[in-house]
Amino acid sequence: MCGISGIIAFDEKGKQQLSKILSITNSLSKRGPDGVGTFTHRHAALGHRRLSVIDTSEAAAQPFTDSSGQFTIVFNGEIFNYLSLRKQLEEKGVNFKSNGDTEVLLYLFILEGKECLQKLDGEFAFAIYDNQKEELFLARDRYGIKPLYYYKDENNFVFGSELKTLMAFGIPKSIDLVSLEIYFHLNYIPSPFSIFKNVLKLKAGNFLTVNLKRGISTKIYYTISYSENLTDFLDYKSAQKQLRSLLESSVQQRMIADVPLGTFLSGGIDSSIITAIAARHTQHLSTFSIGYKDEPLFDETYYAQLVAKKHNTNHTVFSLTNQDLFANLHHVLDYIDEPFADSSALAVNILSMHTRKHVTVALSGDGADEIFAGYNKHAAELKARNGGKLVNMIQMAKPILNQLPKSRNTKLGNKIRQMSKFAEGVGLTKKERYWRWAGFNKEGGLLLNSEKFLSDFENRKNDILKNINSDYNSVLLTDMHLVLENDMLVKVDRMSMSQSLEVRVPFLDNKLVDFAFSLPSDYKVDNRNRKKILKEAFQNDLPEELMNRGKQGFEVPLLKWFQTDLKSMITDELLSEQFIIEQNLFSVEAVKNLKSLLFSKNPDDAVAQVWALIVFQYWWKKNISE
Repeated sequence: MCGISGIIAFDEKGKQQLSKILSITNSLSKRGPDGVGTFTHRHAALGHRRLSVIDTSEAAAQPFTDSSGQFTIVFNGEIFNYLSLRKQLEEKGVNFKSNGDTEVLLYLFILEGKECLQKLDGEFAFAIYDNQKEELFLARDRYGIKPLYYYKDENNFVFGSELKTLMAFGIPKSIDLVSLEIYFHLNYIPSPFSIFKNVLKLKAGNFLTVNLKRGISTKIYYTISYSENLTDFLDYKSAQKQLRSLLESSVQQRMIADVPLGTFLSGGIDSSIITAIAARHTQHLSTFSIGYKDEPLFDETYYAQLVAKKHNTNHTVFSLTNQDLFANLHHVLDYIDEPFADSSALAVNILSMHTRKHVTVALSGDGADEIFAGYNKHAAELKARNGGKLVNMIQMAKPILNQLPKSRNTKLGNKIRQMSKFAEGVGLTKKERYWRWAGFNKEGGLLLNSEKFLSDFENRKNDILKNINSDYNSVLLTDMHLVLENDMLVKVDRMSMSQSLEVRVPFLDNKLVDFAFSLPSDYKVDNRNRKKILKEAFQNDLPEELMNRGKQGFEVPLLKWFQTDLKSMITDELLSEQFIIEQNLFSVEAVKNLKSLLFSKNPDDAVAQVWALIVFQYWWKKNISE
């Protein structure tokens, strides 16, 4: 994994900006601590920060130019089937000077153009410049594992792996208020939009071309194979067998590396399965997990150790206190270059930091929840769609539930919170229920003058929800495009790369994903089980204690911090009435009400909403008001 950047100049004024390529590339130093390189040619400049994983020699350094001198590539990611692709290219007469996947990708593009994307099994964002056509080709992997931001004005087109690259270039910083309103609901900003009006993210499964004569065009090269009415699918036993085969192959391919490799092992189903498979393909697999000394409700290390023992891995537990998490807070806030308020990023960052001391590459279990229905909301959605006496009883109890204290940090408080949210969602349409359960801010209205952009907000919301229909798999499809691409993968990419650790995601092999969406939803979720087919296909690889566990997330103890260490930041700094007035962005009354709710006996989701506000305010002070 690496960091990439580039500038295309449309005119003579734009050419004067090409000299910035080294400085904007170095903004990505955490993504690539092993080397830096730049390339400049008339109207174009490309930059690369290197994290050496496959072919660590100088022969594979980037930017990489082909033997003819016409094509130059900068590439972030890994192509896991590069060896078979290399063999095909050698049969066509290509002579390679390196042993890595970068050169394979470049020559595959030279021979096949955009069609090369259909052959790639990997996670990537890359740019290839053709100096004869004066054309730039950009592409992003099918599910958005690797990021890519871009900006255009009348003089230049600029791209980079992270938003900080574009800010280092000196783009105008005009806040997109619609993105901000959506951020306060979801705690992240969905692609293709960003926090800035003039900056976009290339969506997953898309490519983009920039030509000095023809301009800019964006096209889709991949969509998840999905049908609302499945008629031809494998029987359940055959489907289990096929699932095992596909995941086994995916893990095996993702273990190719010229540096030390291990797995994240949380103690949940997904990472345990990845670990079980990986352990079969190496003699001494290293596994890593974090425990929480002060939060036993969220500590899964017991289950992780059961898996490690069963598969004889070299297991390391990093046992954390709340103070350890708090000490990492400012590092995370400082690295985030676009508001992102999934608080579990703190834990991922610490796990990545400690893991990087032992290995350079880690496999994770991300993606399984979205593909196979693993979240609490998935079980709730099935209940809501099926109805029944229990659902009716919870709906009838809604007035009582609304009065009871709700908290994510106690078993009882969290159960009340979940039941109350369920009662609220059952009465909504399928699309509105998804939107409510995907987010935190049911009231809205934090921003000033919100009526001015209400229409744009609704248009974006409707686009996000466009696939939701009577078929349950449509919920999972929407999760793939919304939650996975914009929350889970962003969290893992930014936090791991801030520690120069590469994370690979075996569940997101495209053959596996397309297969999963060829299966009826009752293979995945029923009234008793989530991720049903996944657990039953791999039950012999898992300790029995894991099979019937509920979904165990991790909640950072934000409420405790808000009441102690972070209280002054809320009351006297970032959310002080004076600052809110001076900033002239938020409703003073709405922020005041949110703070009152936070410090009440019944904070409910105010904790997550205040965290989103703190993250934004911290980001604002660092990037806008400085």
